[in-house]
Amino acid sequence: MRRKILALALTGLAFAAQMASGQTAAPSPDDQRSGVEPAAKRIAMPQLKSSIALIYDESSGQPLYEKSADAVAPIASITKLMTAMVVLDAELPMSERITITRDDVDTLKGTHSRMRTGMTLTRGELLRLALMASENRAASALARTYPGGTAVAVARMNVKARELGMMDTRFLDATGLNSGNVSTARDLVKMVQAAQGYASIREATTLASRMVQPAGYRSLRYNNTNPLVKNDSWDIRLSKTGYISEAGRCLVMKANINQRPVIIVLLDSWGKNTRIGDANRIRKWIENSPPRLRNAVRRG
Repeated sequence: MRRKILALALTGLAFAAQMASGQTAAPSPDDQRSGVEPAAKRIAMPQLKSSIALIYDESSGQPLYEKSADAVAPIASITKLMTAMVVLDAELPMSERITITRDDVDTLKGTHSRMRTGMTLTRGELLRLALMASENRAASALARTYPGGTAVAVARMNVKARELGMMDTRFLDATGLNSGNVSTARDLVKMVQAAQGYASIREATTLASRMVQPAGYRSLRYNNTNPLVKNDSWDIRLSKTGYISEAGRCLVMKANINQRPVIIVLLDSWGKNTRIGDANRIRKWIENSPPRLRNAVRRG
């Protein structure tokens, strides 16, 4: 009898220790037969490596996950989504031919470009390359040829940000090379929602690659800076990457996961593949989490 009491006491102590450590016991056969979800099979919230993250469920209009979502940080080439929107808002002719000039060369960061001065492409082609391949000279040329020039284009970008309710966002240039271009993950959800209203932006940001033929130059193939658009297991509706040293690696996406429309914002990811790894971790979490576990906000 004493041995039985002692055994029960030890079992109780072990269970208490498990609960204190956050562990749970294996499901009983009765639980398995009754359809109760085993705790061991529940998917923990994603452990993201990006310093700033937000997963926004468009169906409910609520975030599923937040990590420093209100922190103001440089956004690098995510900027180009706003550049594209103000150019399209101006209803400028997409067939107009624009020549790359020395004014479009990056003197701030010294970034490389295969788009040489003297090359001429249509405004529509420059828009695609700025969005798909994050081509800085293309974005610069779009702003330079905006009515009133680059300064007016950037001013309009800031006005549009206020119109969209992006109160913690500021733009100093049209390419994102300037680290003074800053925003928050919460503001960028609003920008992605606005950008997805433009068919040209949806199409350009989800192209896997594009071949262009500037007159007098050999043809050039450009690839999307987000490798996930080439992955058939992803249903991506809009995408934009960014990188400068001050911003780390950034990614915004609108995607359907399990027929559920979500917006993913990842900022300040360090390591070449971190943002892609985080995106895959997010997809796995959403795909494997029961709906009732996705209703409340998870915070990293």
